[in-house]
Amino acid sequence: MHKLQSFSVAKLATDFLRLSMRLKSSGGRPSAPLGSRILTNPDDIFKHNMWDHVQWTEKDEENARQKAEENSSEQHPLKEQGKFDTEACQYWDKFYEVHQDKFFKDRRWLFLEFPELLPSGAEDPDSNMCQDHQQATIPLHSASSTDTETRHNQHIDLHNRNTNTFHFQEFCQEAAQETNEAATQTSTFPGHHASFRILEVGCGVGNSVFPIVNKIKETDSFLYCCDFSPRAIQLVKDHPDYDDSVCHAFVHDICEEMASFPFPAQSLDVILAVFVLSSIHPERMQGVVNRLSAYLKHGGIFLFRDYGRYDFSQLRFKKGRCLSENFYTRGDGTCVYFFTKEEVHDLFSKAGLEEIQNLEDKRLQVNRGKKVVMRRVWMQSKYRKSYPHASS
Repeated sequence: MHKLQSFSVAKLATDFLRLSMRLKSSGGRPSAPLGSRILTNPDDIFKHNMWDHVQWTEKDEENARQKAEENSSEQHPLKEQGKFDTEACQYWDKFYEVHQDKFFKDRRWLFLEFPELLPSGAEDPDSNMCQDHQQATIPLHSASSTDTETRHNQHIDLHNRNTNTFHFQEFCQEAAQETNEAATQTSTFPGHHASFRILEVGCGVGNSVFPIVNKIKETDSFLYCCDFSPRAIQLVKDHPDYDDSVCHAFVHDICEEMASFPFPAQSLDVILAVFVLSSIHPERMQGVVNRLSAYLKHGGIFLFRDYGRYDFSQLRFKKGRCLSENFYTRGDGTCVYFFTKEEVHDLFSKAGLEEIQNLEDKRLQVNRGKKVVMRRVWMQSKYRKSYPHASS
């Protein structure tokens, strides 16, 4: 068995037992009240597919760092690296040609992780915790939970936030200014009728799209979704749940600086990027976030979930797959970057957004059939576009 997978389960469980009750979550998350799976008995490690709130020891961190250092010590030939950036669209288009819509599962956990995807006052009928999860467009608290692509457990994370206080007159002036700006723009763009607009970038074949579409049909909301793979977008449009009265799918490369969107600036309430930014060359990321942020309304939210530093998938790369520090190419030519909290914060704060949530989600993923335990690390973040201060 691969050396990454053959570590001592007994030792792992013992370390976890010793640390599990500390729960010093990186985002200040309190102990979760609803079904959080905390390993308290080493003998139970293979009873579930996932364990929550994993705390790493200093030795765990050092071992992971050494493995990443080892697999990046031999990088992919420099003269061949450019194609992974310039031909990224072709690699992903080929990926969807091979896998169609069978590779990823629908992200039905989205509304528990990101209740901001529903407009204020709308309820998620599938959740009995709607009241706890409701978010205003300009939330005073952030409510969130953390989960994976394979299993969702609900958590509640309420952080008191310092927010700007506006005088009523100043608020009205700002609202009037936005109304006037909107009036000068075309009113015929897709979704112009909606009062709440969402954009998902890198939508792939719709694993987030259709859970969202099926939730917002009874609300005054509209979803835009884009991907630079024409094949992926066609699969979205061919899906039986695709409804152009609430959704507009289009081909778009978010790395292309001059590419235009089918909606005006400052027209979006939410931007969603789930395992998308990690596929972009690190030198392009800041420009992408800057350009996307320009389409958020003041008070709009940027929702982000992606790979974290020293995730199991980073540590299992072989030598020669590394392109640059913490940036790798897979065998199919697609690429992936592994973030830290600090990098995520810099990325969004430099785009002028303020932090609501920035979590490092560490878990144990278990293959009970093969008796394999994997340390998973994901980043989950929410950043808001602030209202401008009124001039004195």
